[in-house]
Amino acid sequence: MSAPMINVTGNAPHTLLVNPTMTSRASARFPLSLLHLAASLDREGNSRIIDGNLDRDVVARTLQALDERDYTAVGISVMGGPQLEPAIAVSRAVRERRPGLPIVWGGYFPTLYTETALSAPYVDFAIRGQGEESFPELVAALHQGDAARLPAIHGLSRKHEEGVVHNASRPFSRQGPVAVLPYEKLGDPRRYLARTFLGRRTVAHQASVGCRFRCTFCGVAAMFGGATALPPLARLERDLRYLKYELGADSIQYVDHNFFDREQDMIPLLEIMARYELPWWCYARADALLNLSESTWKLVRKSRLRMAYIGAESPSPAMLRDIRKGTRPDQTLAVAELCRRHGVIPELSFMVAPPENTEEETEHTFEFIREIKRINPQSEIIVYIYTPLPESSRHEKDRHRRSTMPLRDLQGEPVVFPATPEEWTQKRWVDYACHADAPWVSERLRRRIDDFVTVLRCRYPTVQDLRSPTWAKRTLAAAASWRYGLRRYDRPWELNLANRLVRLRMPQVSGL
Repeated sequence: MSAPMINVTGNAPHTLLVNPTMTSRASARFPLSLLHLAASLDREGNSRIIDGNLDRDVVARTLQALDERDYTAVGISVMGGPQLEPAIAVSRAVRERRPGLPIVWGGYFPTLYTETALSAPYVDFAIRGQGEESFPELVAALHQGDAARLPAIHGLSRKHEEGVVHNASRPFSRQGPVAVLPYEKLGDPRRYLARTFLGRRTVAHQASVGCRFRCTFCGVAAMFGGATALPPLARLERDLRYLKYELGADSIQYVDHNFFDREQDMIPLLEIMARYELPWWCYARADALLNLSESTWKLVRKSRLRMAYIGAESPSPAMLRDIRKGTRPDQTLAVAELCRRHGVIPELSFMVAPPENTEEETEHTFEFIREIKRINPQSEIIVYIYTPLPESSRHEKDRHRRSTMPLRDLQGEPVVFPATPEEWTQKRWVDYACHADAPWVSERLRRRIDDFVTVLRCRYPTVQDLRSPTWAKRTLAAAASWRYGLRRYDRPWELNLANRLVRLRMPQVSGL
């Protein structure tokens, strides 16, 4: 069946953009992807944004919007994991209320699992990768009812009588918004300012996009193919001025895929940030931080970097080579010490339980984490289960570049990934998408990992936890000290009981 086409010539196209993700209000951040799309769509049309993070009944709000006016298309931003179920609910409701209205999925899920997304009867088109050019071109073609233009839209996948058709991929675009993002489409944008350990009014912002590294497990590499674009200096200054003086932000969470790139390119950006002195958090790499000169670190300190999320991934050189990380274990230890000296908290993430040597590598990682804590006790530690992307989900440039080990479950059978969005909402696949479980991980090992994480986070409560009182965190740290010291992680019943009362924040579940 072909995707629907409409013809509403005579007026500018109107597009409804929906972010169905539903998180806690305290964790709500700007839906930056939809704001960027809106900025592009509004050049030759109009758009409206509905954000499920603040509009709690996102289905009802979407249907209400459809009753208020006609739209050329509905664009839905879709992530995997628990965010997928509300995306399905919104899509089904739109299809039932407006059967002929084109529904377009964009974002990480349809980029990584395009065929799966388009297998659903409530998805007509999928945008792969960046959508700021592809989606407006699609909306224009739909608005004119011109199906002949569809094959020329790069980055578009669509239904056709002969099956799913994938147009040529769109080259990476380094163009950013020409003006401040249309935050007013969200109502009062100050609702998105959050109290965090960085400040009382922390704002989310994306300065650069993409990452030039090609880690095989990473959705960013699969989406952008090793390309990256830093912001022009004038745009960064424009945005910081608006966020600080117009919105009143006092700190920033930079959600750039990899904030620190080449030092010579970062220095002008850091000079601007140093003038605004807004405490900030970002993603970074160990090798990039280690390569910064002392003069650049002086700029970093002046700009008030508080925490850097660093993907350490593994203490195994072989695994780091296999996943094409491009860093070494000794660099992870060195960056923990470097951050300590410069007053920056390293937030180091690790992937345990790989498909090969599963238990040995996990125990090795536990010991490596202890060494990091010895070097820098303030280091924040995030522990995930390693859940690699299917070969078909990698960027087209990286598919079949090297042989990958077949994934097998505990019974030795090949792992078969879901073929429909509904299958991805099953608990075991939600856990896979959230790096909380994998088919090759036994119940005993999963319990071992959970117990280690419980002891670790009680012994070293995260600085990001502003909810738990200081006395409670100190009490839990003292209670966990003997277990941590003796490596007695198994069955920490007393810590689990205490956590029911204190409920320490878990950064891997509810981070900054």
